[in-house]
Amino acid sequence: MLKRICRVVTIVLTLSIGASINDQALAAGSIRAIRVDGLQRIDEGTVVSYVTVKPGSAVTEDGLDRSLKNLYSTGLFSDVQLQQQGDLLVIKVRENPVINVVVFEGEDSISEDSLKAEVQLQPRAVYSRARVQEDLDRLLELYRRSGRFAAKIQPKIVQLPQNRVDLVFEINEGDRTKIRRINFVGNTFFDDDALRSAIGTKESAWYRLL
Repeated sequence: MLKRICRVVTIVLTLSIGASINDQALAAGSIRAIRVDGLQRIDEGTVVSYVTVKPGSAVTEDGLDRSLKNLYSTGLFSDVQLQQQGDLLVIKVRENPVINVVVFEGEDSISEDSLKAEVQLQPRAVYSRARVQEDLDRLLELYRRSGRFAAKIQPKIVQLPQNRVDLVFEINEGDRTKIRRINFVGNTFFDDDALRSAIGTKESAWYRLL
């Protein structure tokens, strides 16, 4: 009889100690589970893999900050929020849309094929502002190389169902930039005319139209 009583006391003490440990862990801000809200195409496991805070670990500002940066760096999301609700970490995301088509409007001096060759974003790729800016910089550089430094390009998106978008680059090519005069500094052996005749860049003049 005494042995049974001792066993019961031991079990009760064990449960009490375990409950105390769990309470202390929760008091320290640890979590037991992670839930992801807002997913449409992306798997929940993919999201959790970028989170440094794991079930059973304590939630810290540094851990949440690194998790947030990791998720944004994927380029998959336009908005991410992390909230601790008791022992649950809730991750709310808004997925970036998928590109349906890429369209150019207003191009004349440069062919559409040449413009497409500079653009990395393609149909079925994930849209992100950072990637659009990279493509925009490449397109402007293409126009600069063709002598159109005044070219302006405005990227726009057309919202479609099922979180898809059409990406439109509206182009204003502007006038071709003309060179009024080319000067050389430091030349002693060759005169300016000889150097001008040796380079491909020429000064603008009305007779060059002929």
